[in-house]
Amino acid sequence: MIWYTWYGLLLEWTFDWKYMVRGLVLDKKRGNILKMDRHKYVKIAYHGFKEMSKEDKIATYGNTFIRDSFDEPDYALVDTLFSLGEAYLFSQLVDFMDSNPGKVPSGKDYGRMYKDVRAAVDLCHRDGTLKQMVAKDPGRYINKDSWIVPMLKMLRDSRRSTFLVTNSLWDYTNVVMNFLCAEHNSYGGSACNFQWLENFDVVITGSSKPGFFHEENRANLFEVEPESGMLLNTDNGTLIPQVGSTSPRFPPKQLKKVCRVFQGGNVAHLHKLLSVGASSQVLYVGDHIYGDILRSKKVLGWRTMLVVPELEEEVKLLQETRDTRKILRQLRRERDLVEDKLHRLKWTLRFEDLEIDKKLYLSSELHQLELQRENVRRLHQEAQREYHQKFHKVWGQLMKTGFQNSRFAHQVERFACLYTSQVTNLSLYSPDKYYRPSEDFMPHEFDILGL
Repeated sequence: MIWYTWYGLLLEWTFDWKYMVRGLVLDKKRGNILKMDRHKYVKIAYHGFKEMSKEDKIATYGNTFIRDSFDEPDYALVDTLFSLGEAYLFSQLVDFMDSNPGKVPSGKDYGRMYKDVRAAVDLCHRDGTLKQMVAKDPGRYINKDSWIVPMLKMLRDSRRSTFLVTNSLWDYTNVVMNFLCAEHNSYGGSACNFQWLENFDVVITGSSKPGFFHEENRANLFEVEPESGMLLNTDNGTLIPQVGSTSPRFPPKQLKKVCRVFQGGNVAHLHKLLSVGASSQVLYVGDHIYGDILRSKKVLGWRTMLVVPELEEEVKLLQETRDTRKILRQLRRERDLVEDKLHRLKWTLRFEDLEIDKKLYLSSELHQLELQRENVRRLHQEAQREYHQKFHKVWGQLMKTGFQNSRFAHQVERFACLYTSQVTNLSLYSPDKYYRPSEDFMPHEFDILGL
């Protein structure tokens, strides 16, 4: 009876899609959600939806001689748009468990609850529930970008090859791509056809990324017949002749250029199909830092572009808060100057032989400086907190924690050659444009170069 009551309450919960952000880390055992900087120091921490105090953060994650890597199996990374819902549901369950211990089945702890959430989400992917809902009404769940097809046409007109690699199978891929490309099909026709294939040279479905990026992955490569969805055996992309009388295989009707569709395989198959001679010839665009960008960059050396949809709003807010950033920098400089004066004065009082009147005077000045330091520190902390809440009331700026890059920003910096809010921003530049990196600076260079 208790279990059914608990289940009924869960069904009444709603999802606040704006609450969680990417780049967080979920502590499965403790029921905490963390945001950390690029050095993996925890800056913001919540237990469920309750903010942890500075003392609790230090006691939990700061008092140890062994550096925590914050990786599996004890932690989960909230780095995809899919994982935002999982993290939010987990926080709801943590709060419910803390408030209603008698209503939770015996033997359940935070780690077990996360495992159940993860299993439920995986099941929605495997049994087709999620994809069936999207396929019924793609416009409700997918943001359509009318510049996708013109961008692809521009790349192909410049004699670049284009490819699509997705973990989705052919049936779902065809529905989504028809929705995205429908207005730009050359031939019009039915609501769901294969005309979008003319924008690609190769499409690989069911790729099982990130394993796809390893050449030692021995997954078989099958060719897909678009009309029937039938899988045909291949030898590294070359169709294997079938014994006996079989129906002939035709390309989709009316396509200007035949795009081959496959399922499975690995990156070596893709390189062969596209006649890729060097990894630097490939620019791979994805929105999953681990499933797409990290592996393709580290393992293959491909050029990579990470799509960060949140960036559009973040850039807008950065422009609107430029004056606030100047104030923050000024307060930080003022705090540093006061602290430097304090340190020199303490050193003087401790080690120099001073007359009593001089010591009394300097002690009074020291006290005033300490008051000034506390005042500047308080003003800086309040201004900084208010500034970050302009981006997000709970987690602040996506790419920052205080003045440090966030863990998410650090991953972007390490593994993405380019990052942008949407892939179609590529259409704003010539396909021949060379994207040069910004100049790197070490801290000792800033004052010398006047930066």
